[in-house]
Formats: sequence, structure tokens, C-alpha cells
Amino acid sequence: WYHDNLTRHAAEALLLSNGQDGSYLLRKSNERQDLYSLSVRGKDSVKHFHVEHTGTSFIFGFNEFSSLKELVMHFANQPLIGSETGTLIVLKHPYPRQVEEPSIYESVRVHTAMQTGRTESDLVPNAPSLGTKEGYLVKQGKIVKNWKTRWFTLHRNELKYFKDQTATEPIRALDLTECSAVQFDYSQERVNCFCLVFPLRTYYLCAKTGIEADEWIKILRWKLSQIRKQLEERNTTLSS
Repeated sequence: WYHDNLTRHAAEALLLSNGQDGSYLLRKSNERQDLYSLSVRGKDSVKHFHVEHTGTSFIFGFNEFSSLKELVMHFANQPLIGSETGTLIVLKHPYPRQVEEPSIYESVRVHTAMQTGRTESDLVPNAPSLGTKEGYLVKQGKIVKNWKTRWFTLHRNELKYFKDQTATEPIRALDLTECSAVQFDYSQERVNCFCLVFPLRTYYLCAKTGIEADEWIKILRWKLSQIRKQLEERNTTLSS
């Protein structure tokens, strides 16, 4: 659960999107060489606490611990107190470094309630989920096989497309839990195309560049892998 070069924003994005109350991780602080930051999710927001490494021990507030393991064991039983809000948080769920994450998640920006002026209860529903992406793609029509430029947004497990970037109502919202595959498509006369396979229809999309197409494919495949993982976990829980 030690994430070496994770930024504050990225830590918030990971814990808000994939974590739960009591999820925590440790990362390097960018303030001083001997400082680490313990990022903890509690009550749908993320708090950050300084941990100082003396070389032989870890200092956390008024407490000193000989190892990180000792620190975690202590705060798994004794709650941390967020000084600004008085929120009590217990360290329950380490967020492992090995969690599969898209290589483009650094673009996610999650601002804390203080920075945006919103309350903590407003924060999570409006915070971008991990792997949010948007942009123009050219889409092939279902009946008339012409190509039209549409504005696409990917948020959580929904891929929506709009007439253009200014439109408020989507033409359609695709539920990715029903998508079985995302892959490059070389059957079209156009380049940089890929397709999304659904039970009743395959959607053919083209990006401006190969890099852009690759980014869409990468993040959509990651979304599908996360959906499958959640389904497997749910089925395991139900069967047990």
C-alpha cells in the first residue's frame, strides 16, 4: 500500500473512486525528503496526514512507532481525528500498489471540498471517477452507414455520445456492463478505428490519431476488466 510517486490529486482519485471508508495508502510528501503522507478515505472525502521518518522510527502526531506495521496496527484500533472536521477514521483497508490502473489516470483531477467550496456530501457524486475521458470521435450510423462526428464522454460505466460538445442531452448512453469487447477495427476504409461489441449492435468509432484511438481502447478495456472483477467478487460473495 506504499505508492512511491503518487500525487495528492491521484491519491484522492483512487480512494474516492475505488476505495471505501477506511481505505488508506502511503505516499511520498512533496514537502520534505523525510516526510510521507498518509491518505485516508473517510465519510466520502480524503484526509491527508504527515508521517515523519527519522531513519529509525516513524513520528505521527504525538506518537512514535518503530515500524509502519506498528503504526497501522495502532490506528486500526484507535481512530485518527481529522482536525478540520473532527471526522473519526480508522485504518481498515490498505489500498494495494498492485491494483491495475490505466496509464492515463494521472489526468484525473479531484478537488477537495475546501478547494471547491462544496460540502463533503456534495463531493463524491460530482467528483470525476477514475478513468474519466471525453473527446470527439467519428461514429458510423446504424442503418445509413455514413460517418458523423460526435462528442463522447466516459464516466464510471457509461459511454455517452452527444451531437456536439455544447449539447446537454446525449443521443445515447451505452452501458459498459453489457459490452463484451473493445478492439481495433481494420475493416473500415478509415484509419484509427475501433469497435465496441454489444449483444444487439457493434459500434464503429474512429479517432483523429492512432494515439488517441489507443488511449480510448486502453481505458475502455480497463473499464471492462474492472466490471468483470466486480462481478466475480459479487458472485464469490453470493456463493459463499
